[in-house]
Amino acid sequence: MAFLSRFDFISMLMQPSFWFGLATVVVVTCLIYWLFKRLLAVLLKGAQNWGQRQNGVGKMQHVLVDMIGRTSRFLLFIAALLFSLRFVELPDRLFSTLGHAWFLVLAIQMALWFDQGVVSWMRHLMYTPGASRNPVTMVIAGLLLRMMLWTIMLLSILANVGVNITALVASLGVGGIAIALAVQTILSDVFASLSIGFDKPFEIGDFVVFNDVAGTIEHIGLKTTRIRSLSGEQIVCGNAILLQQTLHNYKRMQTRRIVFTFGLALTTPPDKLRKVGELIRTIITEVGETRFDRAHFQGFGSDRLNVEVVHVVSTADYNKYMDIQQEINIRIMEKLAEQGIELALPNVQLRGGLAVEGEWAPANTRA
Repeated sequence: MAFLSRFDFISMLMQPSFWFGLATVVVVTCLIYWLFKRLLAVLLKGAQNWGQRQNGVGKMQHVLVDMIGRTSRFLLFIAALLFSLRFVELPDRLFSTLGHAWFLVLAIQMALWFDQGVVSWMRHLMYTPGASRNPVTMVIAGLLLRMMLWTIMLLSILANVGVNITALVASLGVGGIAIALAVQTILSDVFASLSIGFDKPFEIGDFVVFNDVAGTIEHIGLKTTRIRSLSGEQIVCGNAILLQQTLHNYKRMQTRRIVFTFGLALTTPPDKLRKVGELIRTIITEVGETRFDRAHFQGFGSDRLNVEVVHVVSTADYNKYMDIQQEINIRIMEKLAEQGIELALPNVQLRGGLAVEGEWAPANTRA
């Protein structure tokens, strides 16, 4: 105020140099503002033409177009005004403040450009065809980047005008630690959500199994993940707890290694038993969509001869696997019947009118 009180406004308005300087500022401001707008239009058109030449391939040209479009017309006008003030004579103290004004305008405009760049980049990452990304993670990452960007811009402006930001940064650090300790459970789930988004142990639509939970991922949220179980109910699990589990992701399973056994009658002769392995190989090869691995007479059971079969199904679809296994089982029954080889039946006798498996007893023995 003391600086302004030294001005004699009436005598200043009566001087022709004042009106000449004012006219110079107005004309130069309008001219520079028009040039800035023309340059901005040329840059925007060039970026759009670059994007059209790329036929929509890539993201950089789209991000650049969005960033140029975020240029503030008001800041352009302020920049033009500051530029025009250099053509007139100003008091030394007022002239020295123009440098701070230039920094303020450039800092805010650069923050606007980079802010729009982060938003556009995240949007293109989320909506790129064929991309499968967690939208919650993208939103969180975008917010963190934008907060860091605007914080740096604010601290830079304060430092430029002479504010000591060391104490401010220290106080913010102490306050941040206190807040982090108070909400550490929530923050652990938030950072676990970020970890899920970047590391991608599972995604929406994946079928997962851990502990006694088996179901399809429905939603990955900021704090929890929701799973639709096989029995129909929805299971909600904290992200931090979920990442601590040993999790089986069956959606990403490329093949299934199947091991199954069946029993032959103890009376099966060795010459027919030797034919079983080749018979199983033929059956599995003819069924298709699976690869035969091995089939062996594994050992002796109490009431059967155990045969172990291993094959690898070339699909992760459980229903398709069951269709293949069912066809293999039926053909095994058919081929064994053709060869006169009997499947093992449990040794069932009657004890006092009750069926007893695996043990022989006279029919008239009491229970």
